Amino acid sequence: MEEALELVEYLPLSFKTQSEQEYIAFLWDAFETNYASGKHQFAFLAYHMLTMSFVYFNIWQIKRNRPVDFLKATYGFTKDNEDTVLSATSPFTFSEIGESAIFRFLKLIDCDNSKIGTYTKLVKERNATAHSNGVIQYADQKTLDRQIAETLRVVSEIQRHSQCIIQDCYRQFLLESNEPEDREYPADADQIREVLIHENYLSQKDIELCAAFDITKYEELEMHHNFPGIESLHQTLRTTYAAAE
Repeated sequence: MEEALELVEYLPLSFKTQSEQEYIAFLWDAFETNYASGKHQFAFLAYHMLTMSFVYFNIWQIKRNRPVDFLKATYGFTKDNEDTVLSATSPFTFSEIGESAIFRFLKLIDCDNSKIGTYTKLVKERNATAHSNGVIQYADQKTLDRQIAETLRVVSEIQRHSQCIIQDCYRQFLLESNEPEDREYPADADQIREVLIHENYLSQKDIELCAAFDITKYEELEMHHNFPGIESLHQTLRTTYAAAE
């Protein structure tokens, strides 16, 4: 159980709506309750849904921060599916597209076909579990724990590939939010929480990438006329989210 809870660090710190937050809490409760009572099959289903939510959040970050690339990735989709993903107002909208197809967007963060093939095996495992086929796929805790370990390996791998998106997002945030008079919230901490974390569904793992970002390695940041404002934002993020350091 303890290892399974590592997934929390890959899920958003803040959600756009209360219903989204309640949904994730519901899935965690379903997982923990079924795991504790030995209903391993249903625990896996809940854990898979949490994992797919993680995938949707990552794809949402791509959509927000690489819109041109995201548009190109829809080529080959049916018109209805293309309209669905392009007009999405929530990461959960992506659930309307076939799960295997939605993994295609991970090519935009350099996940190759072999890796994506591995990821889609999670969907096949779920399908085998969710149908009334007379087979208890996860009859014991050891089998479930092995699947959880493999799931976390996949999640960690996708997270590593998402580094380019998260740091691009953070760099752009620093460029756009360094002037207190010209942004949504005067206080650094409020701007970080509401504009950076909330709007991009950032997780604790994402924040770690932001905290590790070296603002002196980018000339557009270091030579910016308000570099002190950029430094202030960066230091506030590192201080406020101390666990990220």
